[in-house]
Amino acid sequence: MSADPKIPLTSLLRDALKSVAPDHADVAILLERPRQAGHGDFATNLAMQLAKALKRNPRELAALLLAELPASPLVEKAEVAGAGFINFTLAAGAKTAVVGEALALGKDWGRGAAKGVKAQVEFVSANPTGPLHVGHGRGAAYGASLAEVLAFAGYDVSREYYVNDAGRQMDILALSTWLRYLALFGVEVEFPPNAYQGDYVVEMARDLRVAHGERFSHYRAADVLADTPGLPPAERDDKDAKAQREAHLDALIANAKRLLGEDYPFVHGFALNEQLGDCREDLQEFGVRFDKWFSERSLFDTGMVERAVAKLAAAGHVYEQNGAKWFRSSAFGDEKDRVVQRENGIYTYFASDIAYHLNKYERGFDRMIDIWGADHHGYVPRVKGAIAALGLPPEKLDVALVQFAVLYRDGQKTSMSTRAGEFVTLRQLRNEVGNDACRFFYVLRKSDQHLDFDLDLAKSQSNDNPVYYVQYAHARASSALRKWGGVEADLTGVDTGVLQSERELGLCARLSAFPEVVQGAAADYAPHQIAFYLRELAADFHSWYNAERMLVEEEAVKLARLALAAAIRNTLANGLALLGVSAPAAM
Repeated sequence: MSADPKIPLTSLLRDALKSVAPDHADVAILLERPRQAGHGDFATNLAMQLAKALKRNPRELAALLLAELPASPLVEKAEVAGAGFINFTLAAGAKTAVVGEALALGKDWGRGAAKGVKAQVEFVSANPTGPLHVGHGRGAAYGASLAEVLAFAGYDVSREYYVNDAGRQMDILALSTWLRYLALFGVEVEFPPNAYQGDYVVEMARDLRVAHGERFSHYRAADVLADTPGLPPAERDDKDAKAQREAHLDALIANAKRLLGEDYPFVHGFALNEQLGDCREDLQEFGVRFDKWFSERSLFDTGMVERAVAKLAAAGHVYEQNGAKWFRSSAFGDEKDRVVQRENGIYTYFASDIAYHLNKYERGFDRMIDIWGADHHGYVPRVKGAIAALGLPPEKLDVALVQFAVLYRDGQKTSMSTRAGEFVTLRQLRNEVGNDACRFFYVLRKSDQHLDFDLDLAKSQSNDNPVYYVQYAHARASSALRKWGGVEADLTGVDTGVLQSERELGLCARLSAFPEVVQGAAADYAPHQIAFYLRELAADFHSWYNAERMLVEEEAVKLARLALAAAIRNTLANGLALLGVSAPAAM
């Protein structure tokens, strides 16, 4: 018997429909698990759905459907409820069949059939201008878990990191590194307050000296500062002061490019490679992998940006004003039009983003999921607008927004500004609480909901710590099987019909929901649904474990309970794997 009772239940209802309403025999039949256990195992609103078309009272129609429902050993009870629902209570044997299926499928238990859909998940994509911080960690955990859930649900998934290796932010990092490097040789230039301040920049400067010696140091401070506007007083924070600081920074970058000449790409590339390498290593240690690291610079080198803007222009969606080229973004739902090429000929970040998404479509993905920080919500309509303007279906692109996690240490909120260098890195957090706690805690909320990361709870070994609670359930089940001392394969064909208690049948019902939870989490881009499910399964298991002995004298009962424990262990392991969390056999 299939572990998914909805298939035979749907078939029974379809047979009843052929008698009661043959013209509607092909209508979609929805079966859901009621929230209250007293309402049975499954419920359908089929009678209410057809009542208007058939001009019948829903309860009367439900009664007619029940009267024509073929007899089945699957169903213990079927009854009309509420305004016209039909509630089904399954026979015990139908409920316990899931144990054998979960054991037989092992690591494939819960896996969906291949859908033939190519899906791309692009996530993290942080500027390689500094170490990943705890905010980036949430996007990494969410994206990695979502990709795993989609793949497990049957999608053909490609994981991608978009490397912002072109543009002003990388120039600021290169300048910051060079200024710190010059200081090592006694060339004192006031360090801009809006450059990258962290200690990691000083470390890069030292590494640059080790790698290249004095090669980039033969310049005077006066040359570095030539023709740069002065900095406003530090206490000023008005709009004009900020603009003045940015102008000062841009002038320093221009001087660095002029003075270093052909050596500038070396400094730029050194800083990029150092930070990108650190990012790769950090993510790999976090259990986050990518199939492709896509270079923004490649879009310029291949002429993709120019081609994308030209394509928009050919379609009549670009106009010129004050020497710049503007995309008519407002015609596609954006609040205003956007510059794609400045008056100096330099393409904007938006232009390269348009080109990047055009490239995604040309690679043939059926579904593209961009995972962005919640502060980018205003960017969504302009990107989708550009896609529509290119004549491509914008509905193929979904954007999932992720709120940054806020870490509280000793009751104090920790700042995470990359430029200022005041941030807690993902690596520091992982070292403190461990990868498992990080990965699980990051996906405990919907991605677009605010998340306070409770550091003390994440480190605690208590039932209040959700990851500990779930892992402990896996370890407990493993312990029971070790004490038994048999081979798990011997449990696959065990007669589970002797599982009769309310807790045991409830656990079987919870197990049978796992494939549905996986499909739902994939459809909603919601790996937190997996985390919720695992907590509920662990709670049910702990309750049963505390109430019942497994290694009883009666052999049939002992084997059936061990089989149930093994099926629960498999389900916990499979679910934890989707979240990038380990499943320890002992704790």
